Parts: sequence; structure tokens; C-alpha cells
Amino acid sequence: MPVDPALLATAVEAVLKAGEIQMAHFGRAMRIEKKGSIDLVTEVDLEVERMFRAMVADRFPDHVVLGEEYQQGDRNAIPAGYCWVFDPIDGTTNFAHGLPIFCSALGLERDGVTVLGAVYDPCRQELFTAERGGGAFLNGQRLHVSGTCTLIDAMLCTGFPYDIHFLREEIVGLFSAFVGRARAVRRLGSAALDLCYVAAGRFDGFWERRLHPWDTSAATLVVEEAGGRVSRFDGSPFQSRHDNLVATNQQVHEEMLGVIAEFNAGRS
Repeated sequence: MPVDPALLATAVEAVLKAGEIQMAHFGRAMRIEKKGSIDLVTEVDLEVERMFRAMVADRFPDHVVLGEEYQQGDRNAIPAGYCWVFDPIDGTTNFAHGLPIFCSALGLERDGVTVLGAVYDPCRQELFTAERGGGAFLNGQRLHVSGTCTLIDAMLCTGFPYDIHFLREEIVGLFSAFVGRARAVRRLGSAALDLCYVAAGRFDGFWERRLHPWDTSAATLVVEEAGGRVSRFDGSPFQSRHDNLVATNQQVHEEMLGVIAEFNAGRS
């Protein structure tokens, strides 16, 4: 079932407007609070999400919004019909520290399946978009994943959860396992951009655990529509309410799953 063009237009408008708000504040003094010991929220996160919620309420009042900052109800629930899944700033810690690696990410789900996604990096003015069955694009140019076939030739990326202080051995241990098998491993601090970079062929694979729907709903569709594969750590199908994923160019997927399985077996 095709997506109404007005929905994609709204997604693009929303993330571009989010980028304008982000850049108006970036590098300047702002109010920063803590949601956890190292989990930050800025006044800009809140301003951007308010902007988007008002937009949806005006244009699509029967749609549900799941956002990172103004959560309503169970974030793991999958509502019937349309649900916008929004991260006003993916990479808030980077943003708060003046590091120009962040974005806004917006996915639209229908009965739990992402049908379109938009991710915008205002620092590089890069807009990633995807529609289910319609391909993935960067600033209007079609994307395709890399052709790298083995981990030793692969550039990988990962992220660390906000509770890493309690999971250091597990998180850093798996990081070390991949460092020993890949050409290089990076950690940028924005899961949505990491995934879009897999779609663009800049990374060959990405893995992370303790993720949230707003981290993944939009960008996993970009990966899939660029010819990539997304699964859970055990290889089963991924859905945005799951908290761990592996996303690759398909070619190195099984090898990455093998590294994870081998690491988990060693720990047990």
C-alpha cells in the first residue's frame, strides 16, 4: 500500500525544521539537565519535540506520536494505525558538548511496520530518506550499501548504552572482539547516523544493544531500502521495539553474528 506523499513531505519538513532549531542553538549556552548519570537532555531536545508534536496534532490529529522526551504510555507498545517515532536530537551528548555529530530522526510506522523514514544531519546538510519499497536516498541521490565481503576488510561502527558503567565488561568485551576481526571500528555517538552511514556504504556494519525505538525506526528502513540487512543479535527479524540490532551490507552479516555468538558463548 503506497504512502501518501503528504506523509513523506511532513517527515522531511519536520527534520529540516528540527535542524534549523538545532543549529540556532548549537555551540551556544543552553540549559542541560540529566535523565540519568550520563544521559543528558537539553532545552533544544524539548523545543524540537514540541514543534513536531504540534505539527502532527495540526495535520494528523488521529496519529500517535512516540518521542524520546515527552513519552506517553508504554514505549514498547505498538499502536494500531499510524505512529510517528521521533528523536528530536539523536546524539544529544555530542550536541551538548559542541561536537558536530548529531541529527534528528523520524520514522512513520503503520501497525508497527516502518513505512517511511527521514534523518537529517544539519551540520553536513545531509538528508537521508526512505520509503518501504521505494528505495533510500541521500539528498535525492539513491543509496546502496557497500560490497565489502569480509570483516577483515570492513569498517564497523557501534555505540555504548547510557548504563555502560554497569556493563563495561560486556560492552567493551564485544567491542574488543570486533576490533580483533575488522579493519577498523568507530564509535560516533548517534545510532541513526551510524545506520545511515551503513546505508551509504561508509560503514559496512553496525551493532548496538540497549537501543530505543526512536534510535532505530527511521534509519533501519534506510538501511534495508539501500540493500542492507537488519536483524537482532541472534539473527532473528528486527522490529523497532527490540533493543539490540546488527545492520550490515548483507555480505558481512553472518560473520558479525558469528562474532557475537562466539563472544556470548565465551561469557556463559
